Amino acid sequence: MPNTGATLLMKSIGIYCVAAVSMLTGLSGCETVSTSVASDHQHALAWPQISSPYALDASMEKRIADLVSGMSLRQKIGQMTQADIRSVNPEQVREHYLGSVLNGGGAWPDGNKRSKAGDWVALSRAYYDASMSTDMAVKIPIIWGTDAVHGHNNVFGATQFPHNIGLGAAHDPDLVGRIAHLTAKQVRATGITWIFAPTLAVVQSPRWGRTYEGYSSDPELVRAYAKSFVTGMQGDLVGPGTTIATAKHFIGDGGTWLGKDQGETRASRDELIRTHAPGYFGALEAGVQNVMISYSSWTDTGAGVAHGKMHGNGELITDVLKGKLGFDGFVVSDWNAIEQVDGCTRTHCPQAINAGIDMIMVPDDWEKFIDETVADVEAGTIPMSRIDDAVTRILRVKFRTGLMDRAPFLDASAEQDLASDLARATAREAVAKSLVLLKNGQASPLPLKRDAKILLVGEAADKVTAQMGGWSLTWQGDETDDSDYPIADDMLSAVTKALGGGGSVEVSRDGRGVDLSRYDAVIMVMAEAPYAEMKGDIVYPATLRHTARYPDQLETLARISGKGVPVVSVLFSGRPVYANDLMNLSDAFIAAWLPGTEARGITDVLFEGTTGRPGRSFTGRLPFAWPGDPCPETANQPELFSRGFGLDASKRVNSQPLPIDNRLICPALAD
Repeated sequence: MPNTGATLLMKSIGIYCVAAVSMLTGLSGCETVSTSVASDHQHALAWPQISSPYALDASMEKRIADLVSGMSLRQKIGQMTQADIRSVNPEQVREHYLGSVLNGGGAWPDGNKRSKAGDWVALSRAYYDASMSTDMAVKIPIIWGTDAVHGHNNVFGATQFPHNIGLGAAHDPDLVGRIAHLTAKQVRATGITWIFAPTLAVVQSPRWGRTYEGYSSDPELVRAYAKSFVTGMQGDLVGPGTTIATAKHFIGDGGTWLGKDQGETRASRDELIRTHAPGYFGALEAGVQNVMISYSSWTDTGAGVAHGKMHGNGELITDVLKGKLGFDGFVVSDWNAIEQVDGCTRTHCPQAINAGIDMIMVPDDWEKFIDETVADVEAGTIPMSRIDDAVTRILRVKFRTGLMDRAPFLDASAEQDLASDLARATAREAVAKSLVLLKNGQASPLPLKRDAKILLVGEAADKVTAQMGGWSLTWQGDETDDSDYPIADDMLSAVTKALGGGGSVEVSRDGRGVDLSRYDAVIMVMAEAPYAEMKGDIVYPATLRHTARYPDQLETLARISGKGVPVVSVLFSGRPVYANDLMNLSDAFIAAWLPGTEARGITDVLFEGTTGRPGRSFTGRLPFAWPGDPCPETANQPELFSRGFGLDASKRVNSQPLPIDNRLICPALAD
């Protein structure tokens, strides 16, 4: 069982129901959460039987078996290999029979960040043509995978939807399915047919730098979203607006101790099934064709067994996923992740293949991987039956998606799908539905009038990059500027377009030297700097206090607060953060998450409609609990707001000032 520190952490993340009382509203926020440490003492849960909509086709299986039986060992290992486009050219694809390529974060055709759709199609066609010109009697087309995790986010000029945390706040599975379909159309317009999404992590700590990739801490909402997303993205598997979806990262990636990226998930088997598995149940029910394995490891706290890295866990990959859950697609590793398995390197890991991984993502050292894996099979370290099973699964997906029978390229007119009117309108709708109103005090000016004189304050007030987060053109979302998002609206342009006759907006980066009496309202825009995995963790014992990392934002807000002009604060963040100090200085406070390119969805809610009523109401509700303490792992009352909380602008609350905790370091925890 967990030690005292771990128990406090479990309380802070909702494993225990915490009777958190909102200090802003006085409303109880206690939820009934099914996950409980007591599950260790209950009857063991069983993995469910999942029925996929895609039954095995006997004639297809015979074609696959005939093809596999005629392949050489090197041809088979080539099919199991996935290389990054920066390290492999079309001729090498032909020579080595590669089964797949990917573009990792920050990889573009010819290294050009502003490559057009036609450039992507040309490179995809070059790889495809190479794969179809090998010396094999039956040609096997290559498949290209991409991280299109909030729209086709690697491509210049594409609509980028809100990150998953915002979609979780919308509580709208139908919306998620529509976004998945539009994303598939974007990706197909560039000649790519495989998307590494959705992320199905049930995030337990906002310290994790990938929190924004998760939808919610509610396993059942994640399950519903997974089913809708996969259905929307994959469609019938063969249509021009469909791609392969990937359920990732199997399993427990969102449950690591203290939110450490690629860390250790400490959970009983029952808890793993109850909390971390439901998203995969939903994806499998929808017929997902690919599953990606997690970097994390799993320690079964009920049995006291450390199972090690998931990439070497044959029980969960083969016995559970492929066996009990009936998954008949193929399993892919994450980026160089096999090297984290005990005894492995990034080019040599029979343990991972024997555990059930079918395709290995070896972005750079793929030639050495092929040689060493061939040697392992020849030495008997990896049985040929395991290789044949892996290749069979890869080919099954290529057959099911029609790739074996026709090229994946569409008419050039498909380029319009990158930023179609429907994509932009849907992204704008998603932004509006994602906003969560956390404070609406007596002096709140919401909804803002269209003839108001607005002062827009903050470094993020006129920066598209502040809205995007990681996985936006680049891996970390950095090294970009507003010119990299030509179709996007930032807050300044969104407010400008929302204002009618008589209205005006001006910008101040830091609130200095401003005559506030000239304005009807202030909109303060704050943001986290963009980040992705590895670099985005808030590593314990650092606190979750937003202003500990961005003190200038507190200083700016303090300059314009309490001066007789109401302040509406908008926070762009990839996770819930401790922000009591910011809320105290705000008349209204909005969690806007990472909205992407369509900031007009924000002003659709902030401003009244043409009839004097809000264009849209605040309907977003917290997908995760909001911390009421900068160190929730050790707090008696870790939550300020429980998951599901959210206010309506039509009601104003006479709130009391929140206590301020300016600690920079949290108390030590036993490991």
